[in-house]
Amino acid sequence: MSRAFLSESDDAFMEDDVPEVKLPLPPGVKNYMTPEGAERMRAELNELVAVTRPELLTQISQSVADGTSLEKETMLKRRRRLREVERRIEYLTRMADIVEVVDPEKQDPARVLFGAAVTVDEEGKGERVFRIVGLDESDPGSGRVSWVSPVAKALIGKRVGDAVVVKRPAGDAKMRVVKVEYR
Repeated sequence: MSRAFLSESDDAFMEDDVPEVKLPLPPGVKNYMTPEGAERMRAELNELVAVTRPELLTQISQSVADGTSLEKETMLKRRRRLREVERRIEYLTRMADIVEVVDPEKQDPARVLFGAAVTVDEEGKGERVFRIVGLDESDPGSGRVSWVSPVAKALIGKRVGDAVVVKRPAGDAKMRVVKVEYR
């Protein structure tokens, strides 16, 4: 649409073009997730589609229909929030389309694979536990590492007693696998 057909008030709401949502995985790669992670993703998507977006749309349309003289800033915030919600819905929908739920209980208990809780003895730091999870489930601070992280890549396929070197920007880390569990 030519900008010549927009009023100044319309122009304020189209302040920036929204780029396409980019997925963190290359085309053709599955979005591996644990059953719990997939359920959390579905719940978030459902909440956004069934509750959050309709509430925002109602607030915006009610304000316009009533002729409520909301401050321009308040209306901009609501529309910006709606755009954020729409982008999150698009992201979650696209990630859900390529999800592959991996049941940790069906993994080889002798090897480190997706879903494993791996206890390692890290040289100079003692024992640590990492759980290998999906991209959107990761929380490195709590030991949940994505299957594409350097730690997970180094550990996947290993067995108890195996030593690995994790290549990290802060320097290499030497670890020995102490225990492999699937919960």
